[in-house]
Amino acid sequence: MAVNDIQHYMRPGTLQLTALPPLALYIHLPWCLKKCPYCDFNSHELAPVTFAGSALQVGASGLGRSGTGWQPAALPEARYLDALRADLEAALPLVWGREVHSIFLGGGTPSLFSPEAIDRLLSDVRARVKLAADAEITLEANPGTFEKDRFKAFRAAGVTRLSVGVQSFNDAHLKALGRVHDAGQAIAAVEEAAASFETFNIDLMYALPGQTLEQLEADVTQAMALLPPHLSIYHLTIEPNTYFAKFPPVTPPEDLAYAMLDRITEMTTATGMERYEVSAYAKPGHRCWHNWNYWQFGDYLGIGAGAHSKLSFPHRVVRQVRNRDPKLYMENALAGNAIAQDEEVTRADLPFEFMLNALRLADGFALQDFTARTGLPLSTIEQPLRQAQAKGLIERDFARVKPTERGLDFLSDLQALFLA
Repeated sequence: MAVNDIQHYMRPGTLQLTALPPLALYIHLPWCLKKCPYCDFNSHELAPVTFAGSALQVGASGLGRSGTGWQPAALPEARYLDALRADLEAALPLVWGREVHSIFLGGGTPSLFSPEAIDRLLSDVRARVKLAADAEITLEANPGTFEKDRFKAFRAAGVTRLSVGVQSFNDAHLKALGRVHDAGQAIAAVEEAAASFETFNIDLMYALPGQTLEQLEADVTQAMALLPPHLSIYHLTIEPNTYFAKFPPVTPPEDLAYAMLDRITEMTTATGMERYEVSAYAKPGHRCWHNWNYWQFGDYLGIGAGAHSKLSFPHRVVRQVRNRDPKLYMENALAGNAIAQDEEVTRADLPFEFMLNALRLADGFALQDFTARTGLPLSTIEQPLRQAQAKGLIERDFARVKPTERGLDFLSDLQALFLA
């Protein structure tokens, strides 16, 4: 499916957006050393290649070479970067003149790409879009894919923020999650990130197979000892079409999982972190702007295999999806045809789409932002707001709506009130 002509998106419609929201750029780099059993993202394991001689292995200090055996197949870096550039160029008419406030390099495991490749990629972006002078540029990195000074090289390439996928500091839990690193590598990677970046994030998971409250506390204690400016917390969920869906592990009961989340909030608050979103904690001045924009129903252009976009125009909001298969994506993007789906969000679906994001924020949203981002009158959401307030799930005044503590605990129930 080719990108529609800009006039197609600018034609008259039923919405009236008074202004366009901030714009971010998401770039998907889809390959991993190994597919984790819980992962339902569009990530693709690099096929192992038998290799006689010096083999690339994951060792105590990250990637290294030893003995004979196998190594991951080579990344098609140059061809994929060519495809990303072509994809971006084809999409430029849809965002022409708009400033990009953040870039997020997600995956997959973006840190598998060389610093030279990241440097070329960011140079290609800067040459084609209006990038804010203080733009946040985040790269996701896994502890099993770093070598000494590799993170420093990413910083020199223009990355301003690293997100380190630790998940746990417990070796048994890391093994159960199928991670390619151990606790020692995780600590070393975070220390390297702290030495190279002024701001960075640690990803942690909880409610892991067999995890106790004491083990969760040990993970958080170790994380806090590394002084992260930002912490993202994820409940292990069993997603369809994953290995865990076929062979589900025994995870902690729901009441223990709630206790774990409460304990995480207590422990992070004690170190000066604020829970500003359901799964995000930050020191003052270190909130993730890119995700913050998602949650405020901002716009984002997504390029790369399987990437999603949400773009606003004066009379409509559009969602796009790129081809998922990396090989097909590269072929189609280089031919100017990377988009697999292109759909306008209906008026009926817009309230839920907005609330799915905005109600994740501890501070909620300004009522004027609902009107500005959806082009709909406040009367559209008055009835579900009353229901939510009656159930004790939100607080509101004439200017703002915010979830209560109960609302954050039962977020899915709160969001569901706004379904069409």
